[in-house]
Formats: sequence, C-alpha cells, structure tokens
Amino acid sequence: MIPRYTRPEMASIWEAQTRFKIWFEIEAHAADALAELGTIPKEAAKTIWAKGKDAVFDVARIDEIERETKHDVIAFLTHLAEIVGPEARFVHQGMTSSDVLDTCLNVQLTRAADLLIADIDKVLAALKKRAFEHKMTPTIGRSHGIHAEPVTFGLKLAYAYAEFSRGRERLVAARKEVATCAISGAVGTFAQIDPRVEEHVAKAMGLAPEPVSTQVIPRDRHAMYFATLGVVAASVERLAVEIRHLQRTEVLEAEEFFSEGQKGSSAMPHKRNPVLSENLSGLSRMVRAYVTPALENVVLWHERDISHSSAERMMGPDATVTLDFALIRLAGLIEKLLVYPQNMQKNLDRLGGLVHSQRLLIALTQKGASREDAYKYVQRNAMPVWRGEGDFQTLLKKDADVKKYLSDAEIAEQFDLGYHFKHVDTIFRRVFGEA
Repeated sequence: MIPRYTRPEMASIWEAQTRFKIWFEIEAHAADALAELGTIPKEAAKTIWAKGKDAVFDVARIDEIERETKHDVIAFLTHLAEIVGPEARFVHQGMTSSDVLDTCLNVQLTRAADLLIADIDKVLAALKKRAFEHKMTPTIGRSHGIHAEPVTFGLKLAYAYAEFSRGRERLVAARKEVATCAISGAVGTFAQIDPRVEEHVAKAMGLAPEPVSTQVIPRDRHAMYFATLGVVAASVERLAVEIRHLQRTEVLEAEEFFSEGQKGSSAMPHKRNPVLSENLSGLSRMVRAYVTPALENVVLWHERDISHSSAERMMGPDATVTLDFALIRLAGLIEKLLVYPQNMQKNLDRLGGLVHSQRLLIALTQKGASREDAYKYVQRNAMPVWRGEGDFQTLLKKDADVKKYLSDAEIAEQFDLGYHFKHVDTIFRRVFGEA
C-alpha cells in the first residue's frame, strides 16, 4: 500500500493489529463453541475472552517469535499464550492454520467490499446528479473517435451510471460468495473438531460455513472477487478516458476542476491537464493486474498448499485499497466536473450538418430511392463538406437526384437537432427508474 493512494478507512482493515484482532476473535469464538460442546472447560473459554478481547497485540513480539518459528500462526498463538496464561492450552484445539488465515482473509475481504460498495454509491450519486443536470445538453456522439450523431451529455453520464450499477450488483454478489468460514481442521475432514464449531464461528463473524474446505477455502471464490474488482476498475478507466478525451484542447467539452493555486506544468504556466483522470487510468491498471494471480491461485496441490498465500498478502490490501481510492477520486471528479455546453454546440456544428446524414439516407429511401442510390447521393454531397468545401444542406438542395425525391422543406426538416433526443426520457426511465 502506498500512502499517496490510500484512505485510512480501507488501510485499517489490513493493518497487523486488525489482523491479529480477527485471529483472536476466531480462536475465542471457537473456544466458546468447544466449551458448549464440553470439549474444553467453560471457565477456560471465559478466561480467553477476558484476557484477550481488549489486548493490544505486540506486533514486534509476534514478528520476533516468527523469526524463530518461521510460522506466523504459531508465533501469534505463542504471544497469545503470554497474554492469556495457562488456559491458552485450550486455544486452537482441533484447528489448523488455514482455519484462522482463510476465515480472517474472508472477514477482511467482506469488510473491504462494504467500503467499496459505499464508494460506488458515491459515484452513482454524483453521476445521477450531473446526468439530470445535463439531460438535454446536446453534444456529439463519436464512433472510432469521429463525429457520428448527436447525443446529450446527460446520456453519456447515464451510460456510466448504468455500468456502475451493474458493477455494484456484481460486487454485492462477490461479497456474498467470499463471505465463508472454514473451521474444519487438517485436510478439512472435521476429524479433530466438531462441525458445530465452524457453524458457531461463522455466525459470530458474519460469515457462512464453507460446505467443503479441503483445509483451505476454495480459491475460485477469491478469483471471482478480484475479477469483480477488475471489472469495476475497468469501468473507472472507461469513464476516466472519456473525460480525458473531452478535455483535449481541440475538444474541450468538459474539464477537470482546476483549483486556485493549482499548477499544471513545471515549465508551461498555461497548462490545465487531466491529471486526475490520467491517475485513475493508472490505478485501474494496477487493480486489474491482480486478476491474473487470483485466477492462478485457484490451482492448488491436493488438499492444500500455500502457493496462493504470498500473492494474497499483496493483492488483498493493494487491490482493495487502490480501488477504494480510485472510486472516491472518481466521485469527486464527477461532482466538480466543468462542463462547456457552448463548446459542445460548436463541435456539433463543425461538420456543417453532416451529423444528419443518416436522416437524409432514410428520408430518400422512404420516398422511393434504393438504399444504394440514396447512400451514393448523400455521400457525394457529404465528402466536399468533410473537406471544408461548402454547406451540406445547401449542396443537397442543389443535387438534381436528391431533388427528385425531397423538396427543400423536406431536406431542411432532416436537420432538426431535437429529433435525435425524442427518446432521452425513455432511456432515463430505464436507467434511473420512473422517479
């Protein structure tokens, strides 16, 4: 985790003290269940909670023990014994390291997902507000980067809103899928621990029991989780790239907010660069980069190996922290985005009406021209305008072939900008609902 791109709320989930606190809770809840089953004394379970629940674990001490034992869970249990005393012999009975590690990781991932879902809600709120603000603001739609037909800026934001709504649904599903608990012992057979212990710990930790864990929780769950983060990150970059394009000097239809005292370049004082959007592109690439190791982690040897462990120690914190930062940055970018309707109209007019070419094509075919002839008539008048040699409507009105089918009034009628927006309300109802 890099402090520059880290928010404290998400970072705290991955701090060592938080991890050890979760480890303790897993062990203590398991002790409660074992006590209820009569496997360990009830007083021992009470003592474990009483001495451990408010403990501040000595991370340096645990690290010191691990340097000798070369085993992180044993190091923690040794330190816990120093805190709890003799009753610590009843901790971890029938359990294996993966019971603690995997259950803890899933607790952390679900907490991270809760923050990410809240982040997406902020993005959705910003997009909805600005979409309705510019619901009918005309702008040019582009395909292949080239002017196509008119849209509204509100529609551009509605597209993004719908995409992030889908991302939110996927993240909710991914959270549910990864929210499982395994307290099944070595190779996952429950030979040394009753399945009811797992059920108790799962309920206490807000998880569901893993149906079959083979000692480790199956990593297809985690692969889906990180793949979902990757898709959300792709949506972040898609919108960021759109804004970067719209801020280009030649376009300048929208622009990132430029604060008082902000500098755009160390060399050129006039510069106002899309630095936030460019930053989002870079951050999104990093989140997506963790999808591949998550997929690779699905493939483990037999009932367990730890080839996944080293990757997860990096990807868990890094992917969630980075996406959390990116989503909050994106929400702020949209909230403060500067929009220039006059430049949008100027760009719409740049091609002298060529953006209405399809309407002319359809109008000619409806009056009896073949599609091939209609396309030829419209294109031969469009190409001079593309080169800056005349006005599209004027040229069409002088074309004898076109005039066989359309009057001057009928030609002019095809240049109505509002015609393209007649179904904007329908699209908005589909995206945002009737309200």
